[in-house]
Amino acid sequence: MLVYIAIAVLVLFFIFTFLYVFREYERAVVFTLGRFSSVKGPGLIIIVPIIQQLVRIDLRTIVMDVPPQDIISHDNVSVRVSAVVYFRVVDPERAVIQVENYSMAVSQLSQTTLRSVLGQHDLDEMLAERNKLNAHIQKILDEHMDTWGIKVSMVEIKHIDLNESMIRAIAKQAEAERERRAKVIHADGELQASHKLLEAAQVLAHEPQALQLRYLQTLSNIAEEKNSTIVFPVPIELFKMFNRV
Repeated sequence: MLVYIAIAVLVLFFIFTFLYVFREYERAVVFTLGRFSSVKGPGLIIIVPIIQQLVRIDLRTIVMDVPPQDIISHDNVSVRVSAVVYFRVVDPERAVIQVENYSMAVSQLSQTTLRSVLGQHDLDEMLAERNKLNAHIQKILDEHMDTWGIKVSMVEIKHIDLNESMIRAIAKQAEAERERRAKVIHADGELQASHKLLEAAQVLAHEPQALQLRYLQTLSNIAEEKNSTIVFPVPIELFKMFNRV
């Protein structure tokens, strides 16, 4: 009786030890006598004791934070940049065989690529063209990680931190830019006004009646302001008469 019980215990031990249940998002990379044999799952998987071993791989998208990196931009500005990388395993075989620890490899490659790419751009480009930089970093990571069986679905730059002196300098630059635009707009307005005044002067020079009407309108405006002194404009033709004499 004891022998039967011992046999039953051994059978149950082997069943629970070498029977595996994998979820829908999991795969098993199976090695037979040290050589790759197959990728199994999901569902129930049976492993031959001693002869076979397996490595469990998660196929879900992994969100990895890239720690803040000290970067010197192309215009020699020191910034600290952090990012987040979204990736997933698409080929469990290569993710196990081609790289020892794919999570660590992704983290290190993401940090070096972030420093390399952003160091080639000016600070203004980092602040204004994040989508373009995200796509560039994603493309580089995707190309390198393809041999590992990993797909990078998205890269996002989270924070670009500047020191206080640089923030003040940027604020001064923005204020100077606003003043420059205001002066340009004012100068354009003066230029347009001078063109209109020139056109009006040409019309008045060729039409004496229009000039007289302008005189009358000026007198009307002066009268409405209730000034104690009224200046009467003298027609130019009057001076021409004196010159003739």
